[in-house]
Amino acid sequence: MAVRHFLQFKDFSRAEFEYLFQRARVIKDKFKRYETHHPLFDRTLVMIFEKASTRTRLSFEAGMQQLGGSAIYLNTRDSQLGRGEPVEDSAEVISRMSDLVMIRTFEQSIIERFAAHSRVPVINGLTNEYHPCQILADIFTFIEYRGAIEGKTVAWVGDSNNMCNTWLQAAEVLNFKVHVSTPPGYELDPHLVKVAGNPHLQVFADPMEACRDAHLVTTDVWTSMGFEAENEARIKAFADWRVDAEMMKIAAPDAVFMHCLPAHRGEEVTAEVIDGPQSVVWDEAENRMHAQKALMEYLLLGKL
Repeated sequence: MAVRHFLQFKDFSRAEFEYLFQRARVIKDKFKRYETHHPLFDRTLVMIFEKASTRTRLSFEAGMQQLGGSAIYLNTRDSQLGRGEPVEDSAEVISRMSDLVMIRTFEQSIIERFAAHSRVPVINGLTNEYHPCQILADIFTFIEYRGAIEGKTVAWVGDSNNMCNTWLQAAEVLNFKVHVSTPPGYELDPHLVKVAGNPHLQVFADPMEACRDAHLVTTDVWTSMGFEAENEARIKAFADWRVDAEMMKIAAPDAVFMHCLPAHRGEEVTAEVIDGPQSVVWDEAENRMHAQKALMEYLLLGKL
């Protein structure tokens, strides 16, 4: 099979995602029944971190081991990537010594350059612009709780960041709608997502109205990694974009709440919501591992 990469959500077709969700369900069931599943025996995943993350490292490392393979952790501070070696050169070498590469970095251009010179599949573990693995897990979680996401409405409240951008890509591929509400000055970037004339997007000035009748309400921290210098200004600007019980009440009666974590209770979400009965954040977090196992299996072995 030709080398495939997963750098943006739109890299895969609807049919491929339907397969991945079905496969993630099978793999998760095997995990819950303590059934050995080693399709990636003797395969090696290299994980390259320029941005640190508990959930990304744990979900990929544990997931690869559960599939029978091994995972090697690299951070740019301790490798030649952090000492000026061109990304292209690193890709040539690393991809000759491994079967799969996951990168969590800053600019999307870095991972695109790496993939262009890699002999093996490359997975985007997060960039400033996109976070496809998280949305893969989020949609799998929604399917577990509420069934198909087609035709449903997702309310995004907060910063128009990599998560928001990826939700909009997913909406186009899987045919659902995203309500987006951001503070003034933090709007969607039309260079990254289709804004004008996008039938899958509706923008709201009022976050309450964005949540009205939504089937899924979701948010993220107000200050993402790399934007710490803006934290004080963001806390003031985002004060009215906190997901609270009133927003969840105006959503659909069976709406669920998601957050990619880590969360700051009292900032982007109240404790009442994230710890409440509509919250599915812990299953969402676990599902990073199962969805990524399905992804890694597919990238290396194709459909089974």
